[in-house]
Amino acid sequence: MEDLTYRGVALAGFFMISLIAWATGSRTSINKKTIGGSILLAWIIGVLTFWLPWTRNALAWTNDVLIATLQASQKGSIFLFGPLAMGPGQTLADGTPSIGFVLAMQVLPSVIFFSAVVSILYYLGIMQACVNGFARVFHKLMALSGAESLSAAANIFVGIESGLAIRPYLDRMSRSELLTMITCMMATVASTVMAVYVIALQGVFPQIAGHLISASIISIPCAVLISKLSLPETTIPETLGSIPTEPTGENPEKQSNLMVALINGGAQGVKLAVGIATLLIVILGMEAVIDLALIQLPDIAGESVSITRVLGWLTWPFAVLIGLKPDEWQVGAQILGSRFIETEVTAYFQLAALQSAGTPAFSFRSLTSLTYALCGFVHIASLGIFVGGLAALVPSRAKEISLLGIRGLWTAFLATLLTGCIAGVLAQA
Repeated sequence: MEDLTYRGVALAGFFMISLIAWATGSRTSINKKTIGGSILLAWIIGVLTFWLPWTRNALAWTNDVLIATLQASQKGSIFLFGPLAMGPGQTLADGTPSIGFVLAMQVLPSVIFFSAVVSILYYLGIMQACVNGFARVFHKLMALSGAESLSAAANIFVGIESGLAIRPYLDRMSRSELLTMITCMMATVASTVMAVYVIALQGVFPQIAGHLISASIISIPCAVLISKLSLPETTIPETLGSIPTEPTGENPEKQSNLMVALINGGAQGVKLAVGIATLLIVILGMEAVIDLALIQLPDIAGESVSITRVLGWLTWPFAVLIGLKPDEWQVGAQILGSRFIETEVTAYFQLAALQSAGTPAFSFRSLTSLTYALCGFVHIASLGIFVGGLAALVPSRAKEISLLGIRGLWTAFLATLLTGCIAGVLAQA
């Protein structure tokens, strides 16, 4: 009965968060077909994910494939780094044990490998077919413009690169279209970095890889819903009636052969891995500097003030709305708030550490809800990356994009919370 109560809270939270998006937006007339279609599609995908046996079996199969691929990717990193590349408890063939968890050696090489795999999928045309398939569904069910649909579909698999799919239309897209694109970018995660989250949570969350893919898909209609409530379309988009046929993906230029695609994909993965490492070093260091200043303030409730604690206070109401239980609110809110500064990578590792303790911090339903709610690039660093990347693609609208980017950080946060609400209602106990 108690579990049913908090599922009801999560259901109510879905609509309350949607109302918050409208109240904090332009509050103009909305497109009922887009709003209704977004809500319907989000819940249909949720039901397919959590309730239908054949879909759950498909998720389990997808999870097993991704985990096996992830384990296979260790071979190259173990060859280069030896025991540094092995997780805790693993040993080399000669009996040399792992020295423990080392993120740089055990996680970042997987980013390089997955980037190469994604590049191969683009070379073979598999990724384009998936993107175009999703784009048609979004265009049909949510009444989006063709450019919005194509960009949203690409965001299931890639990040800032999705802007390349509609580059010829960026300078003529409406403000509403741009906000939808930015919200989708921040409310989803790229397949190339999903390995990081899998490594973080595979010990505490069965079938985590399949669920992360599901979360990224559900986040698209949630992002559309929130962005269109915040900034409804007031013009007639240029691509309203059709989906553009421009090349999609991380690189619109066709690679000359499979080996070139593999090498270029790996090279992009190296840049991405270095970017993640740089981001963590800089962001966590700056957070520590700010905390040095905040610690001078008087203690509150027996604890010193920190930036993550302040953000936890601000996000506390949302921990309630996604259906967490009262004893989970404080720690859940702190994790939700910390992701704005520390990124979702650190948040997932914190979540895993809390869940693997002697007494797990969350019920499995709450763990699922938080995992889905954290599945997105909702942090200050991503704001700079996405705004900078889009501004480079269309310099004439740089100022407008920068303003919409700030708004997009808020709408993307709300969108990921909607994803968490759906999981909070439908996930197993």
